[in-house]
Amino acid sequence: MKKIYIVFGIAVFVLAFSMCHKAADFPDSGYDERMSGGEATVLDESSKAFTIAINGLSARDARVHDIGDQTFDQAFVAPPSPIFTGLGPVYNNISCVNCHRNDGEGIPTAGFSNSGLLFRISQPGTDAHGGPLAVPEYGGQIQDQAVLGAKPEANINIAYTDMPVTYPDGTVVTLRKPNYTLQNMYLPITGSYMLSPRLAPPMVGLGLLENVPEQTILSFVDAGDTNGDGITGKANYVYDVYTKKQEIGKFGLKANTPTLLTQIATAYQQDMGVTSYVQPVESAYGQQQMHGVAGDAHPELADSLLNYVLYYVKTLAVPARRDVTDADVKTGQLIFNQINCSGCHRPTMRTGVDVTMPEISNQRIQPFTDLLLHDMGEGLADNRPDFLATGTEWRTQPLWGIGLLQKTTGTAYYLHDGRARTLEEAILWHDGEAKKSKQQFLQLSSGERAKLLKFLGSL
Repeated sequence: MKKIYIVFGIAVFVLAFSMCHKAADFPDSGYDERMSGGEATVLDESSKAFTIAINGLSARDARVHDIGDQTFDQAFVAPPSPIFTGLGPVYNNISCVNCHRNDGEGIPTAGFSNSGLLFRISQPGTDAHGGPLAVPEYGGQIQDQAVLGAKPEANINIAYTDMPVTYPDGTVVTLRKPNYTLQNMYLPITGSYMLSPRLAPPMVGLGLLENVPEQTILSFVDAGDTNGDGITGKANYVYDVYTKKQEIGKFGLKANTPTLLTQIATAYQQDMGVTSYVQPVESAYGQQQMHGVAGDAHPELADSLLNYVLYYVKTLAVPARRDVTDADVKTGQLIFNQINCSGCHRPTMRTGVDVTMPEISNQRIQPFTDLLLHDMGEGLADNRPDFLATGTEWRTQPLWGIGLLQKTTGTAYYLHDGRARTLEEAILWHDGEAKKSKQQFLQLSSGERAKLLKFLGSL
């Protein structure tokens, strides 16, 4: 995929866009609000808005970014193909981009080439590192597709039940409550098990989030709820399979992965069955699916290609905000703060100093997250612990770019499993620590709700 590199400057401003300036050029709040990723912001509102590299890459770095892009898009095949081999023996999809459409989110279906919903599985208890306990013959994730000679572990049946919600003004919104069941299991599971759906999230700004210092994240914790807003938050500390250390979790819907390197390598291993120097063991190792299927003792993804994909993901820019001077958007932002949505979706933070990547170093960013775990109530619970995350806790999802999901991915879905088809539905599912904010949202007039949603659409 060929990338368009946007150069911020006064000349571009004069000739094309009234907002094509670097954030540093305009200290006033109006222009700062547009630059969600600081200097790593891109001025693009098209369907490709999530696919563009950050500004200022050298010619060499731009080439590395492009190779990573091509690898991200590359479909893998089963052995013994001489190139991009190693798919399976069981898997969920054949490429990164098949789940992350246009580097955006997935579709909440399972078992198809364009599906972006996967299911973690575990049994009660914890493993040697305090993480989820794998299910014998299934591991930690359900792989619902398989190469020739192997069997998919199971198929996922997804059924929805309508749940109407009525506002005080009489307006009715219908939520859909999902029910997930395993079918056509290749082997019976003895004992109880827990399933957790995970929808592939957008890829934008991940390099910036990785560069947020641990102390910044911890500063958002209010363990005793000292301000009485009902919001506490906690960090997840997880075991990194590559560094062999316990580290703060930043990525994954339960903040169960500490670094982008491990996140990407684990996605290759679990979602595609492709091994690497970070995850050198097949996800199905020791299981019956491996019987009669040729295995490779060496990593199937070249070290250089994994590193290229890592660099590609780190250097994806964040789309600029839109309509920040619109009166309704401004009012919607005030309402967002007044009902304390910002208690979890914190608007701003600053990245740390990274001398190797100045483009994402010391940036004032607006991700609208605190990267902490919060209890979201029984309605959104998966009832599956993940390190320190309980069965009702989820990491605060970043909101930057959320207003472009419809355009970038064709159809927008929200929340950890895509059950919400609109931002309004997503808000109405909030509970637990977000209960007060949801109740205040219910009490808003229809006009106020519309302005709040318009504000979210500007992000």
